[in-house]
Amino acid sequence: MNKNAPDTLNVIVAVALSILVFIAWQYFVVGPQAEAQRQHMLAERAAEEARQAQNPGTPNSAGPTAPNAAGESPATPQTPEAILAGDRARVKLDSATVDGSIRLTGARFDDLRLKTYHQEVDPKSPEIVFLLPEGTETATYGEMGWTTGGKSTVPVPTSTTLWRAAAGQILTPTTPVTLTWDNGQGLLFARTISLDKDYMFTVRDSVENRSGAAVTLFPYASVARHGEPKTKTTWILHEGPIDVLDGSFHYPSYDDVRKDHEQKADSTGGWLGLTDKYWMVAVIPPQNEKFTGRHSVTPGGTEVFRADYLMAARTVSPAGTATVVHRFFAGPKINSLLNAYEDNLGIARFDMAIDWGWFMPITKPMFWLLDFFNKLVGNFGIAILMLTVVIKGIMFPLANRSFESMTKMKKVQPQIKELQERWKEDKVKLQQEQMALFRREKINPMMGCLPIAVQIPVFFSLYKVLFVTIEMRHAPFFGWIQDLASADPTSVFNLFGLLPFILPTWLHLGVWPLLMGATMWFQMRLNPPATDPVQQQMMTFMPFLFTYMMASFPAGLVIYWTWNNLLSITQQYVIMRRMNVPVQINLKVPAWVTALWRGPRRKPASPGE
Repeated sequence: MNKNAPDTLNVIVAVALSILVFIAWQYFVVGPQAEAQRQHMLAERAAEEARQAQNPGTPNSAGPTAPNAAGESPATPQTPEAILAGDRARVKLDSATVDGSIRLTGARFDDLRLKTYHQEVDPKSPEIVFLLPEGTETATYGEMGWTTGGKSTVPVPTSTTLWRAAAGQILTPTTPVTLTWDNGQGLLFARTISLDKDYMFTVRDSVENRSGAAVTLFPYASVARHGEPKTKTTWILHEGPIDVLDGSFHYPSYDDVRKDHEQKADSTGGWLGLTDKYWMVAVIPPQNEKFTGRHSVTPGGTEVFRADYLMAARTVSPAGTATVVHRFFAGPKINSLLNAYEDNLGIARFDMAIDWGWFMPITKPMFWLLDFFNKLVGNFGIAILMLTVVIKGIMFPLANRSFESMTKMKKVQPQIKELQERWKEDKVKLQQEQMALFRREKINPMMGCLPIAVQIPVFFSLYKVLFVTIEMRHAPFFGWIQDLASADPTSVFNLFGLLPFILPTWLHLGVWPLLMGATMWFQMRLNPPATDPVQQQMMTFMPFLFTYMMASFPAGLVIYWTWNNLLSITQQYVIMRRMNVPVQINLKVPAWVTALWRGPRRKPASPGE
């Protein structure tokens, strides 16, 4: 009778249950989330195509639409095209990177598209629409101004104030625009807006006092978003409120702000904003002045999340002028660009807008190397292969010791089998004899696990880099891999696209995951078998499980793992040949596969039946 039969059955049951749980999770959770996100993107594309089809042309003198008195979006969200078509009091903005307009009512930044970023890999797909006017779903905008702090009744600009602009003005990197407003009581407000060649607006606000009395005003700036974005969330990435106050980085969630209603802190230098996976909108005060930063939410039919700051009072004497310079960022979180703003404008820790995660000492250097290699070869996929070689070089001594230990283990396999036969009835004695054998042969059984343990933070860091950095978004490799940050789009279940039907997400099993699984299986064939039969069967099953699991991971990560396996196989092969250990690959079908294929066996009939 086979004493391992119950254990074998347990392994088969455990494997079957694991597969069922994983498939159920993909089908009932991951699949619906991905489909919802896809439908949302399709809706955005349709809206953008409708906007381009309408082509309303140059804004005319038609009056602006007044915002909701309560400051909330209408009950039924409208399309940006419909709102912009009815609100012609705008100043157009245009550069090599962005286009859109500034609303003269409230002097609000609420219409911005990113020219060089598209919703899909196809460069003909619609541009990313980033800032949206009030009245649309997830409206996002920024504004600056002055407040009396409730200590005066002097009229100041509000969200309903209609600013004046010279006819024909267009905001470009070479032509700033100036807006003015007279409060009718001796205060003349002026706002000069300039735009750099990228995504930073500089807003120079001034107020001239022509009245006969001093006036005290407080400058402020804010960004707002109506409702929480309906995007797929993940625990490895922060999306929502973000700030750097007094040099410390904070990232409260939308739920944190809901719970507290308001979070505020005093700071000298820093910034506040709202961040998405790849994009961010932020307001930045003068870095040498004190201010109070705040995250808040206005409840109601549609929640309004805000990140804002309030600066110290300015007292404007008669015939005097007060001036403050705000900065407003709205665009992609490009690492080099954020670093340049941090260095050139002195914005405290602006590079932390990218969520580098717990392993930041690994993720940032890893991205720097990837970016460096990409600039050398012009392909992030090749850069990943080059990075893998660097990582293997750093870990070469440790991996060498590990492979030498595993090779020695494989060399003494006949002796281990002899001990197992001799002491099969005494497990304690078997363990003692095996440990004595390892000491004599100077074998450390744990050395085989050490490189895997060291690889875990490296693997997670690369996953983080691929997932959060916009440089990896829509970065192509070769062939069918046109986006290293997305999963391999092919699938064995439709013969890699030969069969004309679309598969659900959980049935995608592409070429690169299969290559990764094959290299993982081949590498495990080089390793010595586990002494425990159940453990050995689990190890045999691992490549098949990992192949399916990795199918949904970014293609760049699967390419890294496949290439890493090939380098490890080469290194291990050389060591085995050097130590005169025969390289034998067991190609027989695993026992658990045979058991599943044959089904349950009938119990042999006993004599006399």
